[in-house]
Amino acid sequence: MDEVIKNESITKQSEDFAQWYTDVCKKAELMDYAPVKGFIIYRPYGYAIWENIKEYLDKRFKETGHSNVYMPLVIPESLFNKEKEHVEGFAPETLVATTGGNNKIDDPLIIRPTSEVLFSEHYSRIISSYRDLPKLYNQWCSVVRWEKTTRPFLRGSEFLWQEGHTVHETEIEARNEALSILDIYDQLGKDLLAIPFVKGIKSDKEKFAGALETYSIESLNPDGKALQCGTSHYFGTGFSEAFNISYQGRDGKLYHPYQTSWGTSTRLLGAVIMMHGDDNGLVLPPYLAPIQVIIIPIAQQKEGVLNEAKKVYQELKEAGLKVELDDSDKTAGWKFSEYEMKGVPIRLEIGPRDIEKGNVTLVKRNDGTKISASRSGLVDTINTTLKQIHEEMYNKALKYVNDHTTTIQTYEQLKEAINANSGYVKCMWCGDQACEDKIKEETSATIRCLPFNQIKVGDKCACCGKSATKVVLVAKAY
Repeated sequence: MDEVIKNESITKQSEDFAQWYTDVCKKAELMDYAPVKGFIIYRPYGYAIWENIKEYLDKRFKETGHSNVYMPLVIPESLFNKEKEHVEGFAPETLVATTGGNNKIDDPLIIRPTSEVLFSEHYSRIISSYRDLPKLYNQWCSVVRWEKTTRPFLRGSEFLWQEGHTVHETEIEARNEALSILDIYDQLGKDLLAIPFVKGIKSDKEKFAGALETYSIESLNPDGKALQCGTSHYFGTGFSEAFNISYQGRDGKLYHPYQTSWGTSTRLLGAVIMMHGDDNGLVLPPYLAPIQVIIIPIAQQKEGVLNEAKKVYQELKEAGLKVELDDSDKTAGWKFSEYEMKGVPIRLEIGPRDIEKGNVTLVKRNDGTKISASRSGLVDTINTTLKQIHEEMYNKALKYVNDHTTTIQTYEQLKEAINANSGYVKCMWCGDQACEDKIKEETSATIRCLPFNQIKVGDKCACCGKSATKVVLVAKAY
C-alpha cells in the first residue's frame, strides 16, 4: 500500500531507543545495509547531510591554511609496525590483504584504519629544513576498522571521515594547532549541528594510540549515553622519531618536528539523529538539512494552486534557500508524514484558502507550530524562522545537557547515577588508572574527558577517597 503513513512503524524512543535509532536510519532513507557485515550504503539523503558537514569543515580548514591531499588505501605491514604503541592500539581492528592477483603478498597490506604512518613516511621524504614547515594537510577518505559490534554511522567496519596531519617547528605551534582544530569542531556543533559539545582532554587510558595528549568533543544523547564526536591529538616527536623525520633548524642543527592529527567522521550523523530526533523520525537543524523547505500544494488539482506553488518554489530557490516542491499525486497526509520522517525544518502548505487570503502556512518540524505568513516578504519570514528553529534546537539540547549533568561526591552516588542512565556524572578523580578501571568494570561507564573548564567540585576522588585535583565527566558511551 503506497499510501501507508510511514512513521506508524517506528519504535518509540521510550520503548527501545536503540531500535528507534535503527528504524529512523532506514525509514528516513539515510542508509542501507551492504552485503558485508558492518558496512553500509550511504543513500543520497544521508550522504547529502554528510556533504553539508564536509563543506562546512573544508571551508574552515582552508581558511586556516590547510590543504587537501590523498594518501593510498593500503599500508605495508612493515611500515605500519614502525610505531609500536600505534600498532598495539590498532592491531585488533585491522583488515589485512595477503594475496593479490592470485599471488601471495610478501609484505601484507593493511587497509588503512588511519593514516599516521603514511603521512609520516611521506613527510620524512619532503621535509629537510625549517623552511619546509609547517605542513598543514588534510584528507577526506574512508577507513576500515574491523569492529565486532556495529551500528549505522556510530560504529562501522568502514566509515567516512576527514583526517588532518600536520608538522610543526615548535611544540607550542603543534599544541596550538591541535586546540584550534578542536575549536573548529566545537563551532561546527554551534553553527550547523545545533549540538552543544563538551570540550576536554582524554585520560591517558582513553587517548589515541601514539599520542601524548588527545582532546575531544563529546555529545550527550537523550538515552543518557555520551558520544565521542571528534578528536584532536598532540603527538610531540614520537612519530617523527620513529619515521626519521628531521629538519635543519635556524641554527643549522638537526631536529625532529612536532606533529598533530585530528579527525571527525560520519558519526556526526548519528549524533544529530539521536540528539534531535523524535517519535516521528528525524528533526534536522536548518543549516544542515539538505532540504530546508518542502512545499506541499493542498488540493493541487484546483485551479491556480499548483501554479502558485511553483511561483513560491522559484522565489525561494532564487533566494538561495534549499527548497523542494512535492507535486506528486500522493495524498497530503502521506507527504506530511514523509517529510516529517526526513526531518525537513519547514513544511510550507499552499491551498485555495491560503491563496485567497494572500497567505501561506508554515509548519515547524522541531515543535509542530503552525504559522500563517503573508505571501509578501516570504523569504525574510522563512529565513527568520530557520534561524529561530536552529536556536530553539540548540538551546533545547543545551538544557538537556545541563539538566543531565549530576555532580557527585562518593562512589555509591556515582554508581547510582550511572545505573540510572542520568547522563554525565561530574566528580573528582585522583588520576590513578586503577580507579578508572574500577569504574568501567563495575558500571560499564568511562571517563569521557577532563573538561577544559576545571572548576573543582570537591577535594577527594569519588572512587577511592584520596586527595584529588582533576574534574572528570563519567558516562556510558557508544
